[in-house]
Amino acid sequence: MEGISKKVYLELEAPTEEDSRSSQVRILDKLKELGIDAKMSVKVLRKLYPLCDEAMWKITVSLAWNGEKWVAVALEKGDRTDTHYGLAVDLGSTTVVTRLINCNTGKCIGEASCYNHQIAYGTDILTRIFHCKDNEKELEVMRKATVDSIVECLKELEKETGVSSQKCISMVVSGNTTMIHFLLGMDAFCVFYTPYAVRADQPGFLPAADLELPVSGYVYCFPSKSNYLGGDIISGMVATELYKGEDISVFFDIGTNGELVIGNQEFLLCGAGAAGPALEGGVVQTGMRAAEGAVDEVKIHDGDIQTHVIGETEAKGICGSGIIDLLAELLLEGWVDIRGRLIPEKSPLIQEKEGALAVEYAPGLFFFQKDIDEFIRTKAAAHTMVEIMLRESGISMEEIAEFYVAGAFGKHVSKESAIAIGMYPDMDRDRIINAGNSSLDGAGKLLLNRGYLEDIDEILEKMVYIQFGAVDDFLNMMVAAQALPHTDFQRYPSVMKEMERRQKR
Repeated sequence: MEGISKKVYLELEAPTEEDSRSSQVRILDKLKELGIDAKMSVKVLRKLYPLCDEAMWKITVSLAWNGEKWVAVALEKGDRTDTHYGLAVDLGSTTVVTRLINCNTGKCIGEASCYNHQIAYGTDILTRIFHCKDNEKELEVMRKATVDSIVECLKELEKETGVSSQKCISMVVSGNTTMIHFLLGMDAFCVFYTPYAVRADQPGFLPAADLELPVSGYVYCFPSKSNYLGGDIISGMVATELYKGEDISVFFDIGTNGELVIGNQEFLLCGAGAAGPALEGGVVQTGMRAAEGAVDEVKIHDGDIQTHVIGETEAKGICGSGIIDLLAELLLEGWVDIRGRLIPEKSPLIQEKEGALAVEYAPGLFFFQKDIDEFIRTKAAAHTMVEIMLRESGISMEEIAEFYVAGAFGKHVSKESAIAIGMYPDMDRDRIINAGNSSLDGAGKLLLNRGYLEDIDEILEKMVYIQFGAVDDFLNMMVAAQALPHTDFQRYPSVMKEMERRQKR
């Protein structure tokens, strides 16, 4: 593997009067004989003596790629090439996930996650941005919170695997534009304010020490395409390699925001927009994140609502995947109409609660009409993004080979339920692919193969960005998509068929 780090074992001749080259030159010359042009960090220069003498000039050099050449960042006695590690990080606005990778085998040997410490300064990104806008002190607090989130994961990984992050040569971080701004200690107000010219969108390789991250070499941050289309999506492109295929595919990463890419090796059309917090359980009165106690699966059978609860405990609320299941079942059973309006006469579980209609999906837990309305707006936004991109590219749904759904949301949501409510298109289910945490996967792939750096340049060059808000009939399309599954029933034949089947029971 030709990754962004190397470990090279060297057996050198000790200096003599006839060969009095310095320790530095002696090592660099030997590396050059092996085809490696490198330079040395100050940290390594300081370790040359007495380590080389004590090791009898049998040493292992850790090399990190800095974007231009190799840099010797660590020195060890003897042959330590068997302990070659690197780190991949998905810097999410809600959750930070870190993966420890054996760079000799390419295998993941540990993974840890934690809530982003930034949440203490706002559950949504915009609140965090305003919290530290034009305030250097608070911006530094936000930067430290970002670093602490990653460090917490690294400590957990060390407990799990026994491998210290200090033994890792390189780290790859993918995150949206705002998260990378905060990691680097940059004011992110530019992300949300015209003319949307961000401070930096291609930070590249940075010394880990400068970021106060406990890694021996460099940290690579994936570049952004725009203020709303960040490095996590570019990393997703690397993970899926959508940009290499002949067939046209769609990549959809949906959460509070939705990012969408459609294309192949010839073109990449992309866009991003707000989807809404309902997908992560936000706004919904009894909504919660996908944690212990969350209802994550729902079925209606013989008039009874049956649920699965994460952790097999008593239900405390409902998360995004459970909401989609519930709404799909309500529609298919005829408990809501196409506008998503609850129909009380259809079930005794639909009752008036707190002055409004609600359905009791678990003992003492209710899903209110306003929750349904909010979620329908969210699903309509997601549907409209896909529809606009297909229309702008002149591509029909039949021409799409694969429809990738990325992120934790796509991983846990039922394809059938998402199609039933009109969030996903009605297509061959085998063509809808759960891309998982593509942000983290792409970071891991780059860690092991620096050839992807050239691919990233190609991806950025190919991408054409569409501003959804600039589309003249965007609002009209949104309104049409607010029906369940859509005002145009012909787009969802399988859903109509299932509704008819249930009504005949």
